[in-house]
Amino acid sequence: MSNPLLESHTLPPFSRIEPAHVEPAIKQLIDRNKQRIDELLENTDSYTWDNLLQPIEELEDELSKAWSPVSHLNSVCNSDALREAYNACLPLLSEYGTWTGQHSRLCAAYQQIADSDVFNSLDTAQRKSIEHALRDFRLAGVALPADQKSQYGDLRQRLSKLGSTFGENVLDATNAWSRQVTQEELRGLPETALASAKQAAEQAGQDGYLINLEFPSLSPVLNYCDNRALREEVYTANCTRASELGPHAGQWDNTALILDTLELRTELAKLLGFNNYAELSLATKMADTPDSVVEFLQQLAAQSLPQAQQEWRELLAFAREQDGLASLESWDVSYYSEKLRQVRYAVSQEDIRPYLPINRVLPGLFEVIRRLYSIDVREVATFDSYHPSVKLYELLRGEGSRCPFLPRLYARTQARRRLDGHLPRAARVGSGPANSGRLPGV
Repeated sequence: MSNPLLESHTLPPFSRIEPAHVEPAIKQLIDRNKQRIDELLENTDSYTWDNLLQPIEELEDELSKAWSPVSHLNSVCNSDALREAYNACLPLLSEYGTWTGQHSRLCAAYQQIADSDVFNSLDTAQRKSIEHALRDFRLAGVALPADQKSQYGDLRQRLSKLGSTFGENVLDATNAWSRQVTQEELRGLPETALASAKQAAEQAGQDGYLINLEFPSLSPVLNYCDNRALREEVYTANCTRASELGPHAGQWDNTALILDTLELRTELAKLLGFNNYAELSLATKMADTPDSVVEFLQQLAAQSLPQAQQEWRELLAFAREQDGLASLESWDVSYYSEKLRQVRYAVSQEDIRPYLPINRVLPGLFEVIRRLYSIDVREVATFDSYHPSVKLYELLRGEGSRCPFLPRLYARTQARRRLDGHLPRAARVGSGPANSGRLPGV
């Protein structure tokens, strides 16, 4: 069977990717990469960027180009079969990331290049890449004893699984909630939102209107719906997704997953010599210590609080004047903020909408890019897509020449989006799922 994930391509062949392709392709590429990395290390004992790091970069890029469209499809076109294939690869990628990150000979090769006279002749990006790789080897446990290396790998795999299950629970809980409503219950909604709700009902084979927890449905209800009880119901359903509360209480409850994730993160951090996970997380970030982050947030809060309190008092006074509310609840804030905006400035988000259609906004954005960077943005009419609404644009510089980074832009962006950067550069494709133990928003 031909496997599109193993073929060379500039853009992913989305229409040809099937769940059955995923695990065999990822396994084959991982096995190939391991073998090739060992061969590169055996070929010489005098390592350079060209004879070691560049080939590893290319190996990583091929794995990235295979995995990133799978990860993307799992996010935007989730199905049971694709979810199963995706989850089957998480342990493989996690193990590969750990294998590479704890490869002591590979680490020594990076160190040899860093200590060589050639290092200073490399460009800034190459030197920084090597410095970060050496840091990430340490954060992958390269210096740990054998038993603790094994423990590290186990922790990463468990965090990978927890992170994936967390996201699946949120997605399932989001998709599970919807409510059939009447036009009267949606009084106050703009015509565009009403039309969308009616179309959703028709697509579901129902009468009237249908609302759900997807943002295009959720936002208009919270911003415009006059029915306070309905706003509360929608807000509560959204905020209690995948928890022990709400309309699906306990059905996709992430509480235990959060506690397990925090516990495993602490164990992982201490295994690597940190006092807590916050210190481990900051090892790859600009802030020096957790205390400095807390201090910054406290200073920000102190500066912001007086203005926030003043705006809250004004909003509460407005709600009291308009509808006699004695207090504002969370599901009231967006609604009365929009009302206050209309009273004060005689304008609402819906008033602005006709002036900002996408066919005007995008050309304006592209013109800004052209003026600032001398780059033209042009739409590509024909390409392989996973949905009819997807659009593709290419960036052109000068006399229509394609910007040199573009052939790799999609694959790199999708894969890197998930990375914490705790593994060496050569291991980071594998580290994505391993690090997806992060809780969304944390």
